[in-house]
Amino acid sequence: MRFFPALPLLFTALSVSVAAQSPLKLIPVPREAQPGTVQPLSQGIQITCASPCSPEDSFAIDDLKGYIASQGIAVSNTSPVNILVVRYGSPISKSILTDATPGKKPLADFPAPMKAEGYAIIPDGKGLAITAASSSGIFYALQTTKQLITGYGPDATLHTATIRDWPAMQYRGLSDDLSRGPFPTFEFQKKQIRLLAAYKVNIYSPYFEHTMQYTGHPLMAPPGAALTQDQARELVAYAAKYHITVIPEQEAFGHLHYLLNWEKYAPIAETPHGQVLAPGQPEAQKLTHDMFNELAQVYPGPFLHLGADETVELGKGQTKAEVDAKGLGTVYLDFLQKIVADLQPLHRKLLFWGDIAYKEPQLLKQLPDSFKKATIAVPWEYTPHPTFVPYIKPFTDAGFETWVAPGINNWSRVYPNWNNGLANIQRFTADGQRLGATGQLNTIWNDDGEALANADWYGVLFGAEAAWHQGEASISGFQSSFGQSFHGDATGKIDEAQKELMAAHQLLKDSDYKTDGQDLVFWQDPWNADGQRIAGQIRPILSALRLHAERALILVYEARAANPHLRETDALDVLELGARRMDLIGLKFQISDEIADSYAHAYALQTSKNPDDRSEVSRELNSINAVNGRLQDLRNNYSLLRDLYEQAWLKSYRPYFLRNNLERYDFTIQMWLGRIDRMRTAQRQWANSQTIPPAAEVGIPAPAVASH
Repeated sequence: MRFFPALPLLFTALSVSVAAQSPLKLIPVPREAQPGTVQPLSQGIQITCASPCSPEDSFAIDDLKGYIASQGIAVSNTSPVNILVVRYGSPISKSILTDATPGKKPLADFPAPMKAEGYAIIPDGKGLAITAASSSGIFYALQTTKQLITGYGPDATLHTATIRDWPAMQYRGLSDDLSRGPFPTFEFQKKQIRLLAAYKVNIYSPYFEHTMQYTGHPLMAPPGAALTQDQARELVAYAAKYHITVIPEQEAFGHLHYLLNWEKYAPIAETPHGQVLAPGQPEAQKLTHDMFNELAQVYPGPFLHLGADETVELGKGQTKAEVDAKGLGTVYLDFLQKIVADLQPLHRKLLFWGDIAYKEPQLLKQLPDSFKKATIAVPWEYTPHPTFVPYIKPFTDAGFETWVAPGINNWSRVYPNWNNGLANIQRFTADGQRLGATGQLNTIWNDDGEALANADWYGVLFGAEAAWHQGEASISGFQSSFGQSFHGDATGKIDEAQKELMAAHQLLKDSDYKTDGQDLVFWQDPWNADGQRIAGQIRPILSALRLHAERALILVYEARAANPHLRETDALDVLELGARRMDLIGLKFQISDEIADSYAHAYALQTSKNPDDRSEVSRELNSINAVNGRLQDLRNNYSLLRDLYEQAWLKSYRPYFLRNNLERYDFTIQMWLGRIDRMRTAQRQWANSQTIPPAAEVGIPAPAVASH
């Protein structure tokens, strides 16, 4: 880099540096990056902004300073290590760009692909020098700088590097389900904004079925689970500082079950108490008109999201005759066109989910250009596939701007299944880029209402990686960087813990059960007929399943012990909870087999006159039900997890809907308490009459294989 001694921002004293280069663990991986030396931060760090320093750049610098302070590092004007921030245009900024460019060839201007959000970073002998042509670029350069700082307090270091970086996709977003039970606290939503921005996500899309406040439809939002219009305005303004646009998604066709349960709205439902609007009812379109006109006053961004997915009841009720006559695709697209035409005075681009329309490629091509220009198609699919071209191409071929929507696979599971989530995000996003998609909208869903937000970050960050990264993002590279980048874990143990739960999911998926670690199997009663069927399918893998889960717990413990200053520990708590829930799946079925074997053995010995056999009956019964009985093990484990779950929920969500999930725990605990009481009755019968009832009377299943 060429230095300019007239500038007072440059310092003559060089900091001491570590000669060896260190590999960079950055998310997203920069477009071009070469690691440099590692500089100790024992004397703190200073950040200098070349004049004129815009308010946006000052905000980004303050954000970095806050992060540095949180890592126990002093921000000091006398530190020998400096971060120099220069907006592109001055001679020094051009020198930074030249030194960051391969071959150090001077450029006439900031490269066009980099202008909107790109940046350049170089080592300058004192620390790092940064330039960008936009406030977004400066902000993202400083987010990368956060990840170049590792360690805590006086042991922290700065990993210098030469970087040129810019995104592959213009729009990089997260769709966040706020309608299936969990509803975040407002403070947690702000935290989401900060963390999304730190990984260069620039779209946040809250998903509403019934949880946005509408003054014209006061019945819609339930008490305790609505984003008020004032809160929404505050969130929009907050997100803008972090270069994030908020796109509200309000379902405008299907997924309106909660609203349609009200008698007032019964006439516009396709089927009674269903979830789909009846297109032929004028009040149905008026509802959409009302909602989106209110949204437009609250969310000033260029986009609104119509939803309009999974209209599974269309043609099953009020519109059956029309669908029979015209076809499902035609009726669906006709109503969508009416909605879009009605909302044109809002002057917004309208997103819609593509799961219905992609099945009608010829109809898509025939749609008027005015509709195509007014909308963005968002095909979604959440299962891994070798190719996602069939989901994308109907829209790109028809001339639609298109975003792709993969999913992190967090829903209805004891912990997200990253085997599915990472592969789905990787391939779908890469195919989208190749076919010209301009955006990615990664998705979180809370289908059964049990998912915990702090379990989701692994998949959210890989979505950020895939959307920023040109071409196919590396899963293995991400897996080796996540723990360091997100948690500050230099041991690699958190990365390994995530892999252990992936392995546990895969064991279940590869078993005869053929399903991963779903909440359903966690709640499954192992004693009933369905539970016994599942037991036969997963019995061979129970030990290995538990060892993977327990290894995850050990790894997190070791990572915490190695670094008491790990970041985002709420997410580690939920990782541990996921591992404990996975472990209990295995333990529950193991213990149930042991109880069945023990009771059958006791029942077979009850008529023996041998004193040792009679003692054995008592011992077997006590192994099932006593202070350390197997039934107590199941009661205790569900009770512990109930408390841990409640604590985890309240760290990110409002109390709304929590009761539904705690009742599942309470019901299950009561089930095992009831079995404890029935066993106690059998034990009293043995003490009084030297007989015990048949296993079926106690509710205990027959042994799978005779053990005695």
